Amino acid sequence: MTEVKRPARLDTCGRVAMISGANRGIGLAIARRLYEDGYDLSLGARDTEALAAATAEMADSRVLRHAFDATRREDAGPWAEATVARFGRIDAVINNAGISGRFAFDALDEDVLDRMWEVNVKAPYRVILAALPYLRAGGEGRIVNLVSLAGIRQLTSSAAYTISKFAAMGLTHSARHYLFEDGIRVTAICPGDTNTDMTVHSPRANEEKTQPEDLAEIVSHVIALPNTASVATVPVNCIAEAFL
Repeated sequence: MTEVKRPARLDTCGRVAMISGANRGIGLAIARRLYEDGYDLSLGARDTEALAAATAEMADSRVLRHAFDATRREDAGPWAEATVARFGRIDAVINNAGISGRFAFDALDEDVLDRMWEVNVKAPYRVILAALPYLRAGGEGRIVNLVSLAGIRQLTSSAAYTISKFAAMGLTHSARHYLFEDGIRVTAICPGDTNTDMTVHSPRANEEKTQPEDLAEIVSHVIALPNTASVATVPVNCIAEAFL
């Protein structure tokens, strides 16, 4: 019998990952995990002082801390350019920055909906496009969008959040198909109730929720898989759901 070799994981040392919203919560957990994996990091956040404080233990030689506001159309391009100027390449984009908001379905708040559309859908699209030439250049580019279970099924009371997250899933799968032949693999990670500032009003105790470090572990795994082992969607939950 011919032995089938397992595909080798990518060598992560020296690969460069851009992570948005990296100053706290899930983004910070991902940054810490990928730093341990050997990646050089380009970290984007609105509050660069908080970002610097949160990542103070990371060597400056391996980390670029850059201003990135997901509501500003002009921020994605300079961030990608600064990343390449510093490290000479971009191998992975982790679109983590996101916001929540709610209103009753029959009480539309255009401002809330527009803000979520801007941050949860358009901003990751802009970051992907800004990094795209460099992701293509390596032939093993990786994109991870932190979406939500709200992008897979409707259980939340916030119509606006669900609408924006379904759109984020559409962005993810459009990119996955469009960029596949370039060697770029795109994954939607869809957490449920997670121990972050966004779930402070959840009835579950923090220790009962998915932890940011759990999601960081998943990101670490999927972006190191070879091109022949593409993962499209990863639903993650702390409870059993009939719809998943």
